[in-house]
Amino acid sequence: MTDHRIPYTSAVATGRGDDGTTGLLYGGARVSKDNLATEAYGAVDEAVAALGLARAELSSVGGDAPLSPALASLRDLILRIQRELFVVGAELATNPDARDRGRDGVTRVSAAMLDALDATLRESEAQVVLPSEFVVPGETRLSAALELSRTILRRAERRAVTLAHNDEGLAGSLLLPYLNRLADLAWILARAAEQAEAVGPTAAIPGRPWRTRREAAPQEGS
Repeated sequence: MTDHRIPYTSAVATGRGDDGTTGLLYGGARVSKDNLATEAYGAVDEAVAALGLARAELSSVGGDAPLSPALASLRDLILRIQRELFVVGAELATNPDARDRGRDGVTRVSAAMLDALDATLRESEAQVVLPSEFVVPGETRLSAALELSRTILRRAERRAVTLAHNDEGLAGSLLLPYLNRLADLAWILARAAEQAEAVGPTAAIPGRPWRTRREAAPQEGS
């Protein structure tokens, strides 16, 4: 039988996951890499990466000119969200038997995190003109990256909901409302990015006159 053990010392590649298992936070038995928890925090990890793409795109907006105040604040906000998603990932990766060991704002979503997100959502929504139609992503590279992060956040939310059905300790967590609000915010930020670059969205239905929410009844939110 061929020996596939890693023939060198690595701080990253340990080989322990070669059998398709991974460890959870605070120990306990190793679980399969397609476990509900790993699927959930894996999707959160993808969202962090997609938001990183959005933040990187800000470096190319406007060429060598300084970012506008709106876009500069967006960069700081994206970084804040990325850091908070590490907390979300940690909570999802926690051994269910060790949920009482979670630390608010570190390995568990806190009420302060959710309150701050709600405040950011309100402030951001008040600063943009919201369309009343479904929009097609892709007007700018920045807004498209934000839309990509939104769809990944929705997948993370779906995986977390499934996990909560099987984990009573997670069912009452603030993690689910946090992910729901954050996906809403990502949509708002995509519109803010378009408007900061003076680009309007494209309606999903061709030839339909464009309307804002001030001109038509609002769409139902999530």
